[in-house]
Amino acid sequence: MEHHSSPVPGVVEKRTIDAVPATERHGRTRDLFTIWFSANLGPLTVVTGALAPTAFGLSFRWSLAALLVGHLGGGFLMALHSAQGPQLGVPQMIQSRGQFGSVGALAVVLVVIVMYQGFFASNLVVGAQSLSEVTPVGQHTGVLLGAVVSLVVAVVGYRLMHRIGALTSWVFGAVQLVGAVWLFVGGLPEGFLTRGGFSIGGFLGVVSVGALWQIAYAPYVSDYSRYMPADRAGVRSTLWCTYAGCVLGSLLPMVVGAAIGLAGGDNPIAALDGLLGNTLGQLTLWSFALVTMLTNSMNLYGAVLCAVTAVQTFAHRWLPRATGRAVLGTLLTVLSVFLALKLAGSFMSSYLDLIYVLQYVLIPWTAINLVDFYLIRHGDYDIASFFARDGGIYGRWNPTALGVYALGILAEIPFMAQSLYTGPVAHALGDTDLGWIAGLVVTVPVYLLAARLTSRRRRPAAGTESPGTESADAAGDESPDTTTPPASPAPTSGAPTV
Repeated sequence: MEHHSSPVPGVVEKRTIDAVPATERHGRTRDLFTIWFSANLGPLTVVTGALAPTAFGLSFRWSLAALLVGHLGGGFLMALHSAQGPQLGVPQMIQSRGQFGSVGALAVVLVVIVMYQGFFASNLVVGAQSLSEVTPVGQHTGVLLGAVVSLVVAVVGYRLMHRIGALTSWVFGAVQLVGAVWLFVGGLPEGFLTRGGFSIGGFLGVVSVGALWQIAYAPYVSDYSRYMPADRAGVRSTLWCTYAGCVLGSLLPMVVGAAIGLAGGDNPIAALDGLLGNTLGQLTLWSFALVTMLTNSMNLYGAVLCAVTAVQTFAHRWLPRATGRAVLGTLLTVLSVFLALKLAGSFMSSYLDLIYVLQYVLIPWTAINLVDFYLIRHGDYDIASFFARDGGIYGRWNPTALGVYALGILAEIPFMAQSLYTGPVAHALGDTDLGWIAGLVVTVPVYLLAARLTSRRRRPAAGTESPGTESADAAGDESPDTTTPPASPAPTSGAPTV
């Protein structure tokens, strides 16, 4: 591996998935608030909020309550992943090798790449729609423009995305806050609060939408905290700054979306523009278009890191730098542009349904990852093993984690309720989707018990233990090959507490 110099402001990020050493750590935890607040201020968030009354039939008050419950709960799980970044200094999917093994982690990595591409393409479509409302640029041209800008930002990398997040958080956050106040003071039609109703199925459905929106960030949230100094970015500070930014940034446009859904109109973005009036409406649509480019740069950045992770699993000495990130980013951008242009007419409904289904496989993963980090290993991982040819002390496969992971997915199936499939329990509950809850309820205790039992069963007799043996045995791994590639030094943490 090549030696890397300390970061210089304004230059292209040199690293990809390799560990960030202490000499290159920088940033403040409040930067996590701004990047996650701004990343959620896009039009797709408004469209998702509009589902509460239009798809689930809720009144505004019940929409607000359900969105609060979903975001507050799901956001906490997401923020727990963010707190891992400064402690380990590696991307989230690399850290998953500590639970699943180097090859076993691919089961989630490949799914996450598909999810990134789906969100990338979806945001290209709605971002182009916003841009076409305020400029003569057509939708196809808007898709291409948004893709190019997102690619450039993703290639420049981590530091630029945080700087853009800090700027857009205050500027576009203020625009959207003023727009929300304008709407609720007098911009909405009379009687909109009396529209809609309540049902258990509808309420739980919107709770699921809010929770899954937050959990979808879990596979890459620590990618944006991994450069922060472990001694200054404590677990509590990292968690709460991320939590506040992502939850508040999501709730503001989703609550507006719920109100717009009740006000009427098939297109929430066009309806919002009309209700806000000329100047404020135009500013809001501009903010949507530009924020979408930041959000998509983050989607692309995460997809590239996952693609590098997948390849590096089998080419363990391959740790590309900026050029490799640019090449992979270009290939993934072309794929998302193709999806956005060819499937724009039916893409939003059909592909978002697929994304929600893909998120079911993320629920057991997030449960295993968090239990392992906070309750089993207490943040203590061997960083060099993440990059070893044979997985180091974690091996290539962890049968315990993979078995529990499969069990968690199976437990969700009866509770799923999507257009592609509705399980029997979900159907009996009025087509209410509770799959993600079932996945958490089953996976957390089963993995905690299985990991501890495996550790006790495989623990060697007193006086025979060698360094690192207990960690390897606790995961049920293969015997490690001690030949590992040189990796950037990064400290492991002590026992983190929240």
